[in-house]
Amino acid sequence: MNTTTPPAATTPTHQAPPYRLPSTPYRITPTRILRSEWHKLRSLRSEWHKLRSLRSTWITLTTAAALVLGVGLIMGGTYTSGGGDSDVDVIVLTLYGSLLGQLCVIVLGILVTAGEYATGMIRSSLTAVPTRLPVLWAKAAVFSATVLTVMSTTALTTFAAAQLFLHDTDQAASLTDPGVLRALASNAVGITLLSLIALGLGSLLRSVPGAIGAFIGGVMILPEVLGMLPYETVERALTYFPTQAAGALGSATPIPGTAAPGPALLALCLWAAATLAAAALSLRHRDA
Repeated sequence: MNTTTPPAATTPTHQAPPYRLPSTPYRITPTRILRSEWHKLRSLRSEWHKLRSLRSTWITLTTAAALVLGVGLIMGGTYTSGGGDSDVDVIVLTLYGSLLGQLCVIVLGILVTAGEYATGMIRSSLTAVPTRLPVLWAKAAVFSATVLTVMSTTALTTFAAAQLFLHDTDQAASLTDPGVLRALASNAVGITLLSLIALGLGSLLRSVPGAIGAFIGGVMILPEVLGMLPYETVERALTYFPTQAAGALGSATPIPGTAAPGPALLALCLWAAATLAAAALSLRHRDA
């Protein structure tokens, strides 16, 4: 007699439906807008405290201001009417030390961003602000406001101090003379925008030596090399490169062979905006 074993009973299995996020659309409310602005304000305060706490910040800014003031006093104290510098613009003569001062500020701009990558501090900043980009905007805003304030004050002080020596020469001038106040302010703005380009390069390359090399090679040396080419179009385009545009801003009278102050300022703003945009794109898509 054969016995057959009945098949084991199978119990139906029910698979849980996949979890779906609620389809409630994201609403922009006044509370969320206030919260967003509060986070932006906190980022600005954080970057200001960070910039203020660094000893290198004040050493570099003090050195830049001292170089501009010191060279201005030397130029004013040694100037004689009818000499070889009699045809030089009074603001160019007074603020000749800006060429040295801007180098200090450029290095500081690189240290503000690339220095954090070297020390690893950038990770804590990005952890606190996961969206990342407000960190860069806060750094740029705080740094540019600080540099603009320091360099504007330095330019006004240097001009006033130099005029103590120049008041009885053919380089005597006052703030009410045509173009003087604009040139003093434009000089500070030009240095600030150059430092923003340096800040953007520091964030983009994430290396202090690399960013310094890129600025010196690409912004300062490359235009001089291209200027050797015998093409009028190249020569005209070079007047809108960063250092050349910044040089055209700090003059009360037009300098032959340079761009007008308005186009030069616009070109410098576009260079700074392009560098910061490239840095923002890199920050958004690269790991710290």
